[in-house]
Amino acid sequence: MKRKLAILAACLPAILVADILTKWWAVAALPGAPRPDFLGGYVPLTLAYNRGAAFGISVGNDPRWFFIPVTLLALGLMISLLTTTPGSDRVRIVALSLVVSGALGNLIDRVRWDRGVVDFIGPVDLPFTTWNWPIFNVADMAISCGAVLLAISFWLEGRREKQARAAADQSSDASGSPGS
Repeated sequence: MKRKLAILAACLPAILVADILTKWWAVAALPGAPRPDFLGGYVPLTLAYNRGAAFGISVGNDPRWFFIPVTLLALGLMISLLTTTPGSDRVRIVALSLVVSGALGNLIDRVRWDRGVVDFIGPVDLPFTTWNWPIFNVADMAISCGAVLLAISFWLEGRREKQARAAADQSSDASGSPGS
């Protein structure tokens, strides 16, 4: 349990502070200003307010009152999963800590005002496709990285279980009588 708390205690404040400060900066600096040249112009900075879900998916006229309870429910699920995760599964602990931290960052925006979540990084032109990557923020990066790590953690767990079953089957075949 100490390892879980240590990882969560490292991720949560770092991501929340970075998310809150960068959103504060974006709201203060980006409206009406010329677009800043960030990373050689490959990543534009554009202030946007996302009232919907990921990638701007809309859910009615006032989705705030839909997303606040859904986020709280998801946070409860993530905390429950974190408490049941073995302390040795660092990948899953980091993944869940990232998702929880990012979800809290976006929840703060939804609770504090009805404009929506502050997004400001992007849209990024993807040269290998005809569409742009949507505008996002630090919390979104934490959630996305956490989701990928969580998928990797579940895949690794499935792989370990498959190997354990194969080893158990192999040992039961070896202990069985010949010719059976």
